[in-house]
Amino acid sequence: MNKIKTTEPKVLWKLRCKLGEGTLWVKEHNSIYFVDIKKKKFFSLNIKNKKKIIYKVNKEIGFLAHIEGHVFILGLQGELRIQNINTKKILKKIPIEKNIKLNRINDGKTDPNGNLWFGTMDNLERNIEKGSLYKLDKNLLLTKVDTNYRITNGPAFIDQYNFYHTDSPKKKIYKIKIDKNNKIISKKIFKKLSPKDGFPDGMTLDKHKNLWVAHFNGARVSVFNKNAKLIHKINLPAQNITNCAFGGQNNSELFITSATKGMDKAGLQKFRYSGFLFSVKTNSKGILQKKFILSNEKKRSLL
Repeated sequence: MNKIKTTEPKVLWKLRCKLGEGTLWVKEHNSIYFVDIKKKKFFSLNIKNKKKIIYKVNKEIGFLAHIEGHVFILGLQGELRIQNINTKKILKKIPIEKNIKLNRINDGKTDPNGNLWFGTMDNLERNIEKGSLYKLDKNLLLTKVDTNYRITNGPAFIDQYNFYHTDSPKKKIYKIKIDKNNKIISKKIFKKLSPKDGFPDGMTLDKHKNLWVAHFNGARVSVFNKNAKLIHKINLPAQNITNCAFGGQNNSELFITSATKGMDKAGLQKFRYSGFLFSVKTNSKGILQKKFILSNEKKRSLL
């Protein structure tokens, strides 16, 4: 494999995101989508015509996944919502953790078969392990796969049975293997970050199965090979790097979100690009995130 090369980070959108997250490249829209969890907004930027759109929702939003056209599934506090973001028509609501009022959905991604995986967390970020990892399948059946997380981030899928998933405050990235019944066969610590490296946040994989990890309070994206060896890093002019996704032409551009959450005046002066959206050109190619695939029956009833 060739040595990874990346350009200097470029600012794409000078937003002051409090908690930018949830990067999603939608090829047919030529657009990168991302969210600001705390401001209850999500955004799209068409990288061809430079058109920017800001969407507002009524709850904190952790991520979105594409279904088709302008229909997305949104990961909101207390629910998954299938919605046409153009018409604002809500097609379906799926309640999540109704019995844990202070939890919210955080990060989410689709697997190679188009199932949706997402995590929950304590919204007050207390030192309690109330977060869980869930899978939603094409029939909208929900399975709780793992528990006892403080802040869930990821996952990033190697294949349909193997993936990385993170508990950010514990600084641990896990490598998890499941069987066809969604039962965990093994869960090992793939990487634990040192105190000076900040916290592992959102992540993505390239075609060589290298893991690209955003560092909250670490001002960078690190790239680890399958043996957990650091093989590349991208330094950014923002303190809290939150998420990254490949997209753009040839799927070789990395889009990166950041956050101002928890920063003081001195920190904002030092890292004055915090909260912005960045991009970096690379000589790597990402694994394109699948759409969330609905069964034909659910499609007919909803769409």
